Amino acid sequence: MAAFASAILPGVGQFIGGDSRRGARLLMIDAVIGAVFIIVFLRGGSSPTEILLSAAALWIKPSALALMMVANIILLGYRVWAADDAYRLAKRRHGAVTPARSGLILLGAVILGSVLLVPHAVFGYYDLVTYDTLTSVFGSNTVASSTDTTTTQPSPPVTDGSGNTVATTVPDTTTTEPASNAFDDEERLNILLIGGDYGQGRTGIRTDTMITVSIDIVTGEAAMFSVARNWTQSPLPEGMGVWDCACYPELINELWVAGTQYPDAFPGPGTPSENAVKGVIGRFLGVEIDYYAMVNLDGFVEIVDALGGVDIYVPSKVIDENYPHEDGSVERIEIDPGWQQMDGHLALAYARTRHQDSDYFRMSRQRCVIEAMIEKADPVSLLLNFGNFADVIKRTMQTDIPLEALPQLIELLPAVDIDNVVSIRFIPPEYHLKYRDDGKPGRVANIDLVHEHVELVINDPERAVRELGLEQLEEVCGDPNA
Repeated sequence: MAAFASAILPGVGQFIGGDSRRGARLLMIDAVIGAVFIIVFLRGGSSPTEILLSAAALWIKPSALALMMVANIILLGYRVWAADDAYRLAKRRHGAVTPARSGLILLGAVILGSVLLVPHAVFGYYDLVTYDTLTSVFGSNTVASSTDTTTTQPSPPVTDGSGNTVATTVPDTTTTEPASNAFDDEERLNILLIGGDYGQGRTGIRTDTMITVSIDIVTGEAAMFSVARNWTQSPLPEGMGVWDCACYPELINELWVAGTQYPDAFPGPGTPSENAVKGVIGRFLGVEIDYYAMVNLDGFVEIVDALGGVDIYVPSKVIDENYPHEDGSVERIEIDPGWQQMDGHLALAYARTRHQDSDYFRMSRQRCVIEAMIEKADPVSLLLNFGNFADVIKRTMQTDIPLEALPQLIELLPAVDIDNVVSIRFIPPEYHLKYRDDGKPGRVANIDLVHEHVELVINDPERAVRELGLEQLEEVCGDPNA
């Protein structure tokens, strides 16, 4: 009893063992430790939300995680010593253990060991997994996918406007310039979310899903800009390109591969592929893309499964007789209307299928799937599936969001009203300007109109909803009868 009491709160067992002076000293040490924890976790405020944000900010700093691991080990040693000391005091006071009670003492020792070790082992596990995930994914420029079948293909000769051959040797991209530390001086934060089509049986990365989330740093007002994958001849930022048209001539979803084929065409702080996608999408929208995050098909499935599935409202029946399974095979998909609980495979099918309608309808479904994932990513779900979730993130996600920016992202999250995010899709026919002028099939977007509407959404979202007939995510993805 004395040992168990001091395992819970060092000092109490010393009182039971008969040494009140030692017990009082240990309780004073406990008070100091408790005060340190209170100061650390209440430094950001006193409300439950502020306390959670403060704790989350600590949990995403590698230096804080390292210090917490050291503190965890020291605290474990302190509790073990206190429990052992209390046991010895009580044993001297109450005499030796009789054979009749030895079995009971053994059982008590097992329980005591569990009380001492399990909390610290669990904490250590979460600490190590978090540290490994953060340092492996954020700020890294390496492709984080065990299933990535990307190959650097030989580049065909490329000529500039004068007919001179441009070198296309793939540079060493193992190191890059460091990303900006955070976004203190920014009025808006623009993050490009990419669904990379580089699953089983595919060569190269096609960025079929490109959604830019734009957030006002002060107000938390947010918008989602979806760019269709089949625009061609998209304008290039200044300093990019080797094509006579001063544009990227092919489908916009082939930019990542273009970065590996023509690295000199996409200079910048990241890899050529990152520079290509961020630069061209930013120029297409008329905004600067701060960061990107990309997940592959297999990773999407595993992330949804790690969350325990998602609940999505399906407005009308979805049937695809020839849906391309992520393993490379073909299957039949049928999803009934109404609220559906979907695992990762079905959620991916709902987001990807286009045989029943078109690319443009599935863009709406993709936004709804993202919203459903955000709704499901509550702390309990994340904790219960933490190891699984972290492993999937490490293997299938890549981003250039630096570690230094994560605390500010955490602080920004509560201000964003997910249900009132304004969403706009830049798709034909409204944004169609013309067909390609080089004789090849393909549409060219009306970039001036795109810029005009992006600016309107950013500066006056309420007016944009009225004048452009936009819908908010709640209207697009929610049950209309609710």
